[in-house]
Amino acid sequence: MTLAERPKPLLLEDESDLLTVEVVDWVPPVPLSSAQGPPPRDTTVQPYDPERIRQQYQGKWFQVTQRWLAILLPFTRFVFFRWWDSKTDKTRKKERARAIALREMLTNLGPAFIKIGQALSTRPDILSGAFLEELSKLQDQIPPFDNAVAYRFIEEELGAPYTDVYDELSPDPIAAASLGQVYKGRLKTGEAVAVKVQRPDLADQITLDIYIIRGLASWAQKTFKKNIRSDLAGILDEFAGRLFEEMDYIQEGKNSERFIALYGYLPDIYVPKIYWEYTNTRVLTMEWIAGIKLNQPEKILAQGIDASHLIDVGIQCSLRQLLEHGFFHADPHPGNLLAMPNGKLAYLDFGMMSEINVEQRYGLLNAIVHIVNREFDSLAYDYVRLGFLTPDVDVTPIVPALSKIFNDALGSSVADLNINRIFDGLSDVMYEFPFQVPAYYALIVRSLITMEGIAMSVDPNFKVLSAAYPYVAKRLLTDTAPELRASLKDLLFKDESFRWNRLENLLNNARNVENYDLNQALNQAVEFLFSERGDFIRDRLADELVKNLDQFGQNTLQSLSHQLQERLGWKKNANQSALDPQPPHTDADRIQRIWRLLQETPGFDASALIPVLANVVTRAEAQALGVQVATGLVQRTAARLLREWLLPKTASPEANHYALSPKR
Repeated sequence: MTLAERPKPLLLEDESDLLTVEVVDWVPPVPLSSAQGPPPRDTTVQPYDPERIRQQYQGKWFQVTQRWLAILLPFTRFVFFRWWDSKTDKTRKKERARAIALREMLTNLGPAFIKIGQALSTRPDILSGAFLEELSKLQDQIPPFDNAVAYRFIEEELGAPYTDVYDELSPDPIAAASLGQVYKGRLKTGEAVAVKVQRPDLADQITLDIYIIRGLASWAQKTFKKNIRSDLAGILDEFAGRLFEEMDYIQEGKNSERFIALYGYLPDIYVPKIYWEYTNTRVLTMEWIAGIKLNQPEKILAQGIDASHLIDVGIQCSLRQLLEHGFFHADPHPGNLLAMPNGKLAYLDFGMMSEINVEQRYGLLNAIVHIVNREFDSLAYDYVRLGFLTPDVDVTPIVPALSKIFNDALGSSVADLNINRIFDGLSDVMYEFPFQVPAYYALIVRSLITMEGIAMSVDPNFKVLSAAYPYVAKRLLTDTAPELRASLKDLLFKDESFRWNRLENLLNNARNVENYDLNQALNQAVEFLFSERGDFIRDRLADELVKNLDQFGQNTLQSLSHQLQERLGWKKNANQSALDPQPPHTDADRIQRIWRLLQETPGFDASALIPVLANVVTRAEAQALGVQVATGLVQRTAARLLREWLLPKTASPEANHYALSPKR
């Protein structure tokens, strides 16, 4: 089988209309030409298995100890010199030198530690500018390995010398990252491509480091189990599992095509094409993307592109990854996000991906809603559903602690909320109360904080949650899942009354979100309202209608009475003010504002409401609602008349009456 004959991945459509990627198994290809070279070998990456790794290094105490010292000594030296700088007032003066030393230390320690440096390079809230600048070089400026080794890997993986595979290949790598280095090339068919080749001995380096760090995590968890309630080993296993997948470039290609299938419909998102004929476990060939790192706003602006817009594009895409489909990019550092000349945001490097299940996604949505609306008692139960607390834990003492954290973080509004401040505050609460951190949480935190760090490099005042809430509002209004319908009910009703301001806020936020279909939201609202699950809301709605119609009727009668007596020339008594027509009920004003919001929503079509109204009128539940409202109005009117006719009138200064004396 030649490279050109190798079967490509198939995109299969499942019953939920979501595209998933499956790769057909294939055998290693034969050489493209008669040129002699080393025969292809099996380079399949074994899945991460902590027990297999433990057995692999059990008894190899000399190798493990040697690596321990290689890690511990440079870290100790770095910490000592930073401490000494602070004691000698040379922290600022030595900052650049220490930043360079940190970058070089992480580089020398290998891929696992380079990943740590990449994460820190997007955190302006933790590190100063000099450290951020130096650590950002870890994204694509790591010392490359020998070209001869890279060429040998290409030949071993693709079954032919690189000169037979590519028409052109840059003489040196144009970028070198933690797991591999990238060459710019051109296929025989003329397409410009990026060729990523894996570093030598990568699996051995990462496996040993994971073994050492996992051993340390397990020891710490057993030794300090009263203080450490998180599953440190589980968290590390989650990270290591993704890291092992990242070492398999076939898996990365599958991830890339699944990503574009799920999120390619979003405006201004671009994912490069994978050339499967020229891809194997340690060599990946994909479409060449010209662009500028997302954390370089001045260069982006010089190209006539709005960096802030692309940040918003990235945030909206991240929200859909985390909250809609659950398949998310777990390593969105600036080297993997490029502003293209055509104004699109390109995602690169799909090696480290992760997933969260449906229950966790809805739990996150509910948590955002409860944070924004300061409903911290509900938020405590969200943590139970998300697996941070066991169901038997009494959340009563936890609610005040959550209230303090989020009220401090929110400030006066959601626009003040900083994700990092939340996580810092939660760390204190999790230490004090019986929280346990689920393994999936670490990669979500990393993804969110990295995205916020990139956004803050463009706009220092950027807040993720402020940008996220419009999407959450849209989901609340359009998603028919029972979990979100329950949240919407709790959000809109409290203490037997409808909170119009909350509905107004939801509509105002949702109308600015791409792909928000107002007519769909209205239809789904009607379907839910008149379903069995909507009984509770119909009862509340009936009460609201009775109250407002009754108030409107009283105001109308008082207004007519006042006008009639003015015409007859009757003089108003000094104590008459209580019988003056009351101002219109504020709910009517709110309904008018909501109607204006609907009219201003993109895609609003008043004619589309006709079938919705027709659907409502013909429903038996709607007719029953009308009867319920009419009965309520009759009961209110009858009760008021009985009070006026049967209860004795009291002569008091507050008694309201008209003096039947003509005006003079």
